[in-house]
Amino acid sequence: MTGELDVRTFESILEAIPVEVSFVDTEDTVRYFNKNGDRVFPRPKGIIGRKVQNCHPKKSLARVEEILQGFKDGSLDQAEFWIDLNDRKIYIRYVPVHDQEGTYIGCLEVTQDVTRIRELEGEKRLLSEEPG
Repeated sequence: MTGELDVRTFESILEAIPVEVSFVDTEDTVRYFNKNGDRVFPRPKGIIGRKVQNCHPKKSLARVEEILQGFKDGSLDQAEFWIDLNDRKIYIRYVPVHDQEGTYIGCLEVTQDVTRIRELEGEKRLLSEEPG
């Protein structure tokens, strides 16, 4: 680990980060999600403590199970998807989370609206003026 943060600062960072983050523990139970303002996929507080399998449509359940098993047995190091949703391109990435000893402790889901990113052209440097 690099640096030191107290829990309150770390929680504030998770709330400010411009992506949606959800964490599912080793027992496939939803343990956390950040609020991140206007979420692509709103999460009710009631999903905390629920099995993640109960948070997905039945048609995708087999794939969810496959991903989680791959993370648990080490055969998969990520799963990524992108979808079109209401004229937006949504990028969804799942990654396994391991503790400092390398033991699997859960899965992180990161969701981001990448529509604006995909439209960027040229470059804008840090010291560039803001457009008109």
